Amino acid sequence: MKKMIVLLAALSLSSMGWADSSESRQATIDRMQKASQVLHEIMSTPDKGIPDEVMEHAKCIAVVPDLVKGGFIFGGEGGQGVATCRTAHGWSAPAFFNIAGGSWGLQIGLEGIQLVLVAENAQGMQDLLSSKFEIGAGASVAAGPVGRHVSADTNWKLNSELLTYSRAKGVFAGLTLHGAVITRDKDAMDSMYGPNVSSRMVLDGKVRTPSAAHPFLVEVRRADDEARASG
Repeated sequence: MKKMIVLLAALSLSSMGWADSSESRQATIDRMQKASQVLHEIMSTPDKGIPDEVMEHAKCIAVVPDLVKGGFIFGGEGGQGVATCRTAHGWSAPAFFNIAGGSWGLQIGLEGIQLVLVAENAQGMQDLLSSKFEIGAGASVAAGPVGRHVSADTNWKLNSELLTYSRAKGVFAGLTLHGAVITRDKDAMDSMYGPNVSSRMVLDGKVRTPSAAHPFLVEVRRADDEARASG
């Protein structure tokens, strides 16, 4: 009888673990779908979107579809994102991360901010490859230029490792992100790739792209291709 109880308990725990993993995987897939939509909407407004020169030289692109900000100037902030980096064989499989804390600039009381981070140089790429880093401490960041093209006298590429693009209710606005901490999203990574797969392995192109990630990567490639074609 005791053995039966132990067996039933083990089966129950196993079933609960499977359900949790399944829910986490579906939430991760939903995140990628939302990230695809955000990137599509931003790139579909070229006069207000990410300039072709920025996209063409991007080392990595990270999207947070829903960055929640609470309070008045200070409050609780955070979100979950998806990132991909350029490799010798194209854009990598996506890695998943959390972002929290920090000073978020002047967006007082706004919620549901859509955020895109673009790494424009090797150091910015290395920051995103790491399992944890603080923006503004080891990684310099600035609000990226907007428009179809970047002015020739703009030194956007030299000043910052990461460029930010943020929208709230469809309107672009500056978001500094100084002090925000980006960390590996273990639950999402495990649900998509299994245990012991690091963000660096994924973003270095050493992990096969899951079929669920194809829509997100298609949108990234489309934005990249259009930027190169117009350059």
